Amino acid sequence: MNWFVQGLTLVLSTIGALLPIVNPLSAVGMVVTITANLNEHERTEQIKRACIYMFFILTSFLVAGGLIMNFFGISIPGLRIAGGMIVSYLGFRMLFPDTVVMSRQEQMEAAAKPDVSFTPLAMPGLSGPGSIAVVIGLSASAQQNDHIVLGHVLIALGIAVVGVISYITLRAATKLSKVLGIAGMNAMARIMGFLLICIGVQFMINGVLDVVRLARTV
Repeated sequence: MNWFVQGLTLVLSTIGALLPIVNPLSAVGMVVTITANLNEHERTEQIKRACIYMFFILTSFLVAGGLIMNFFGISIPGLRIAGGMIVSYLGFRMLFPDTVVMSRQEQMEAAAKPDVSFTPLAMPGLSGPGSIAVVIGLSASAQQNDHIVLGHVLIALGIAVVGVISYITLRAATKLSKVLGIAGMNAMARIMGFLLICIGVQFMINGVLDVVRLARTV
């Protein structure tokens, strides 16, 4: 029973760490804009493929996370501090957004593309640098446990759940934009931005504490 609780905790912690950063609500406006010329079935297909791409992108970095860190000589404290800075930056951008999320040229290019599922929806829309940094950090933490393979499988399961939540949210993009309106969407984005800043600062605090512990052991 103890292993079940630990596994469930790992899945839930993965969802809790990733969902505010992936933040499918922030992509609702982009989905409505760049799929305006598509019918409902085509829009649904684009969203489904984007969420599948997001899962494979993040799981790829999950599997290769340890190799990337070893190759570049990145320590876990360094990754946590750098990841915290990226997440905090994204949070500040959401809390104090620019007046235009996508430039007019970007909107025209996206609207002209026959397939927008990989870019800009999946990357950088859903799986940007913040979520990739978090996944690499989760991979590094999983490699410190005894059950490495099981830990990676459970983290991948958490990523899959985030993908399903993103699909459901973006599937209702048109309805959400009508119900919440511009003011409501901006309010939700600012709330998620504040949460991202808190998460990023906590990442940096954990990284600094890790550095202090390493310094004491030397």
